[in-house]
Amino acid sequence: MKLISWNVNGIRAAVKKGFEEFFEESNADIFAIQETKAQVDQIALDFPTYHAYYNSAVKKGYSGVAIFTKEEPLSVSYGMGIEEHDQEGRLITLEYEQFYFIGCYTPNSQKELARLDYRMKWEEDFLAYIDELDQKKPVILCGDLNVAHKEIDLKNPQSNHKNAGFSDEEREKMTTLLSHGYIDTFRYFYPDKEGAYSWWSYMFKARERNAGWRIDYFIVSERLKNQLEDSLIYNDIMGSDHCPVGLIMKG
Repeated sequence: MKLISWNVNGIRAAVKKGFEEFFEESNADIFAIQETKAQVDQIALDFPTYHAYYNSAVKKGYSGVAIFTKEEPLSVSYGMGIEEHDQEGRLITLEYEQFYFIGCYTPNSQKELARLDYRMKWEEDFLAYIDELDQKKPVILCGDLNVAHKEIDLKNPQSNHKNAGFSDEEREKMTTLLSHGYIDTFRYFYPDKEGAYSWWSYMFKARERNAGWRIDYFIVSERLKNQLEDSLIYNDIMGSDHCPVGLIMKG
C-alpha cells in the first residue's frame, strides 16, 4: 500500500506546476493534499479511478484539505466535531476496515507566535480526537503538522528556537502525541538522517541550499509497526514550497 501526502500551497497553482503528472506517476492508493486554498467548485481535478473528498475553509483562498483514494471508505468525516476548529477546512478522516486515515493541516502559530494559544487548544483537542479513533482501530495520520520535532528536523535550530513551528510548546505537543502510542514513521526508519526536509522558505534560495524543515509527517499507531516498509521524502518534486512525503506499508 502506497500513501502520499503533499502540502500543495494552492492547488490551482500546483496544477500549473506539474501536480497532476506527479499524481498519476506516483499511483498512490491514497493521496492527501493540504492547503488547497480553494472551494470545491474551484478545483478542476479529474482522476477517474479515485474517490475524491474535499474540506474547504469557510474563508475563501485559505487552508483546505483533500484526499483521493482508490478504495471507497466505509465512512468519511470532516473536521473533529468542534466548531471552533472546523471552520478552517483542516481535517478529513476516512474509515476503512482495518484503519482510520486522517489528512491534516495543523494551524500555524504565526509570526511572533500570535496564534500559539489557539494552536495549543487545537493540539489538545486533536490528540483527544485521534486517541478516541485509535481505541476503535489503528490510525494513519498524515499531513503538514507545522512543527519540526527535534533539532535534527531543521537546518537552523538555534536561530529558530522561538519561532512558529519550533517553539518549545509545539515540540512538546508532538512529544506528547508520540508518547500516546504513535510512531513518526520517517524517524522510525531513519533516526539519525540529517538534511531530510519537506519545506523550504521561498526566500534566500533556501531550497537550493537545502535550508529546510521537516514538518510533513506520516504518523501511525504503534500496532501498525510490523506493516511499515518505508517512509519517503520526495525532495526532488517541485511545484510547492513543500515536497510530497510518502509511506509504504504491507497490505
